[in-house]
Amino acid sequence: MKQPLLVIVIAIAAVASVAAVVGISSNSKMKKVDAAELAQFETWKETKALEALETQKASYTAPKTATRSTAAKRTVNYQSPKMVSETQNSAKTATAKKGWSKAAKATAIGAGAGAVLGAVIHKRNRAVGAVVGGVVGGGGGYVIGRSMDKKDGRVQ
Repeated sequence: MKQPLLVIVIAIAAVASVAAVVGISSNSKMKKVDAAELAQFETWKETKALEALETQKASYTAPKTATRSTAAKRTVNYQSPKMVSETQNSAKTATAKKGWSKAAKATAIGAGAGAVLGAVIHKRNRAVGAVVGGVVGGGGGYVIGRSMDKKDGRVQ
């Protein structure tokens, strides 16, 4: 059993070494051809670059100097914005608060904590425990966060 496997491994190694030797010899020939082609390409590239430079020199014209025109000045009519009463201003700033409210933050935290605790407490079916815990925790977090928003004046 071991001898046929050993013969197969030796045969694969011999084929790989022959392929490597053939590949190396063909690569050395390719390098010589590639070097000659590379030199030819570089000379062609230099001649094309010189031709392009010559055509640019021939088509180049000096930029004209800018002259000032004596055009009439434009007049701009500016109207100042209308005054807004303070009651309208304060209402806009009260609703312009950005970001999460404390109710939303507390709901997210409560739902996450409730889901973790529900999954830990309910041993038989952790998914049901996580859902129930998430709902209860989210509800409790909302109530607490809403009361904090009322104290801050974010919610009436």
